Amino acid sequence: MSNSINRRNWLKQSTLAALGITASLNSLGGEDYLPKELSQLLPNSNPSLINLGSNENPYGLAPLAKKAISEMIGQAHRYQYNIPHVQEFRKQLADYYDVTTDHLLLTPGSGEALNLLARHYSKGNLVTATPTFGILPNTAKKIGVQVKEIPLDGQQVHDLEALSKAIDTETAQVYICNPANPTGTVLHPDKLKAFCEEASKKTVVTIDEAYIDFLDAPYNESMLSLVKKGNKNIVIIRTFSKIHAMAGMRVGFILADPSTIKSLQENYFGNSNFCMNALSLTAAMASLKDTSHSIQSKKLNAAARQYTEDALKRSGFTVIPSYTNFIFFHLKQYKGDFAADMLAKNIVLRSSELPDGKYCRVSIGTLEEMKAFLKTIEGMKFT
Repeated sequence: MSNSINRRNWLKQSTLAALGITASLNSLGGEDYLPKELSQLLPNSNPSLINLGSNENPYGLAPLAKKAISEMIGQAHRYQYNIPHVQEFRKQLADYYDVTTDHLLLTPGSGEALNLLARHYSKGNLVTATPTFGILPNTAKKIGVQVKEIPLDGQQVHDLEALSKAIDTETAQVYICNPANPTGTVLHPDKLKAFCEEASKKTVVTIDEAYIDFLDAPYNESMLSLVKKGNKNIVIIRTFSKIHAMAGMRVGFILADPSTIKSLQENYFGNSNFCMNALSLTAAMASLKDTSHSIQSKKLNAAARQYTEDALKRSGFTVIPSYTNFIFFHLKQYKGDFAADMLAKNIVLRSSELPDGKYCRVSIGTLEEMKAFLKTIEGMKFT
């Protein structure tokens, strides 16, 4: 099998493919898409369906975010730009990251940022890893951009040397998801920073930091420091969908040099701020202040992740060390479509075939949900 495996192949053997549903390249069949009436599509409709396929925070919104939504609901009939309090969000977000508001561009989820970045930097090829989170590369392919897909190394980590060699005079953008999706691996910040500094002399480097809040030092260092130093070719993508548990509320943002932000706003991103809603922005402001909820979510995620990794290893699975809220592991000699078979058992997850065999990506739910997942696979044959 060719090494050019990408998230389109991941989609084909994912839960949605098992259901016979065709999703667009923008939806990926990943974190940003699930069928509306999933329970009705199951062989036996069951409210006990466990969704471990979307890398969501199972502990829900922060208490302060819930309170803020409740207090703002009476103004939900207003456009967000007509509510003075909501307009404070960009300033609060800028202060939080120690940048100016000119360094920020708000988007309805990081997925829309990735989609529009593919279009903005479309006059040249795209260099990225495979497999990786697919919105940006799949959008690029859809509009006719050449995408150079560089396989991860033997440890399922970005191969920075190979990525660097793939950059040429026609490269318009390099995309790196770090921590990586779907593998859960991470690059040491010193190595990533050195790569970014060199690559950005030739082209734009976009770093997707959706899962950075799950990291501990030293791996939790953002590449934002390069933006603060004035590097105009570094673009950082962040989201409130993961640690902040706001996947359904669609709040994301771009951090970049003011001149880069201005260029984006004058092109495809002109209406991205208008697409945000007052309740989501209010919840995001409150969630930034409710640090205890983020800390607790991270702690519970780490415990459930460790418990699951240990159990999988005891069962003889090869588990890729995860730094995120999901686990990527080899399915041994499993004969069937693992995602489809698990869906029939009321558990949603992702599975796909890579050059060295079949893999599963399972999101970290509550400890009880992970115990149910482990119990379910006990009776399945993997040899």
